[in-house]
Amino acid sequence: MRAPGSPSGTSSTMLGIGLMCLAVMSFAITDATAKWLSGHINVAMVVWARYVIHFLLALMVFNPWTVPGILRTRKPLLQLGRSALLFGCTALNFSALQFLQLDQTVSIMFSAPFFVALFAGPLLGEWVGARHWVAISFGFAGILLVAQPGAGGIHPAALLSLAASVCYALYSIITRMLANHDPSATTLFYSSLVGSIAASIPLPFLWETPSEPLVYGAMLELGAVAGVGHMLLIVAHRHAPAATLAPYLYVQIVAMVGLGWLLFAQVPSAWTVAGAAVVVASGIYLLLNERRERAARTLDATIGGE
Repeated sequence: MRAPGSPSGTSSTMLGIGLMCLAVMSFAITDATAKWLSGHINVAMVVWARYVIHFLLALMVFNPWTVPGILRTRKPLLQLGRSALLFGCTALNFSALQFLQLDQTVSIMFSAPFFVALFAGPLLGEWVGARHWVAISFGFAGILLVAQPGAGGIHPAALLSLAASVCYALYSIITRMLANHDPSATTLFYSSLVGSIAASIPLPFLWETPSEPLVYGAMLELGAVAGVGHMLLIVAHRHAPAATLAPYLYVQIVAMVGLGWLLFAQVPSAWTVAGAAVVVASGIYLLLNERRERAARTLDATIGGE
């Protein structure tokens, strides 16, 4: 086992951080592509391309022949529920992207850690303390700064982004619940399989034949980049602890702002910048506090076992 401060351990951690940054940049490219596609085809087709192409690519690596027993799950209802939540998150987020800037959607989506903290009590028995509630309250204040409700703020589609954030929070909690029951390959396989089936059901009624070859290319790129992003995320967690990687999720905000400016000439408003800063600060506080509490629990367990 590598010592935490050893050169090899440090190199592995840095590799994990680098892969995490690449993963979240992939997710930013996915959202930017989805926004561009929504101006050429309907959202149902965009969601379909994201899931089906991702599934076909993942099938080359994770399938019942290369990974025997991949379909075997101890918690089928949780697997289906988790997959449905991820699909709902994608569909809601892509729908919001039709009307909102990239920086707005990503700022609202990063309210997910606050919902995780709220739901972790009743679902996982991990109740938050007073300091957590203060951080959560500040985080939601940041969301209000981004959305500016009742003040001639952004499009009502901001509610879709908020709903997507709730779905993602519940998805994250169920992922933690499944970690002790099913291998990650099984969980990843079900996510893409269920999403592909759900996205394909309405397709015969909503199909629009693209008139531009570039649209087909963007559809392929959407699924491929989304799939690569998820693979990078998995590999990153093999090289570094989740608590170390979590703050680097916020690189996605920087990437989304940059892509919004480059591709759509969208510059964040002062309200969005202020709100995003509050959201990021609150989220990082929650992550760091959780890391300190986990370290304290580990120390107590170690001392108690001596």
